[in-house]
Amino acid sequence: MPKASELKKGMIVDIDGDPHIVRQLEAKSPSSRGAATLYKIRFYNLRTQQKRDESLKGEDLLSEADCVRVDVQYSYVDDDIHYFMNMEDYSQYGLNSDRIEEQLPYLVEQQEGIIALLVDGELVAIEMPQSVNLEITETPPPITGSSATNRSKTAKLSTGLEIQVPEYLAPGELVKVNTATGKFMSRA
Repeated sequence: MPKASELKKGMIVDIDGDPHIVRQLEAKSPSSRGAATLYKIRFYNLRTQQKRDESLKGEDLLSEADCVRVDVQYSYVDDDIHYFMNMEDYSQYGLNSDRIEEQLPYLVEQQEGIIALLVDGELVAIEMPQSVNLEITETPPPITGSSATNRSKTAKLSTGLEIQVPEYLAPGELVKVNTATGKFMSRA
């Protein structure tokens, strides 16, 4: 049972019998000496997608949700449903686009390393790997003679995501993107 002070973004806890994922976390230090640090946490109910804001003390205990983590591969999208395949038994799970809105810019067909969160055998959320490799589809040409400067430019990637990349990169190159920050990490 984690304490409120041990929570991290992406953790899943049980609140009133429903699994909730931690989306935002903010620690507020008190001004008086004897007061406890308060943690302002925004949870999302994985079943109903409703948000819930809580203010908890660091010592408050929360119970972990009964959730199974399974390795999956992103297979394809059909209408508004994205399908993932279990890498062990090849079973399929579908998830609506609005449930994974934040992860969509990082999903590419046949992508592995994704963790599916199952509650009672039903897919409720996915966890992306820390970084993904995406191809640059559009970017302005590099300016010649500017190799000594550390300038960046906007690049559009194969998923439609736009990020800042170093000026020397060209269309067709693979780049590693951090899925938590959405920022360029390196060439892939």
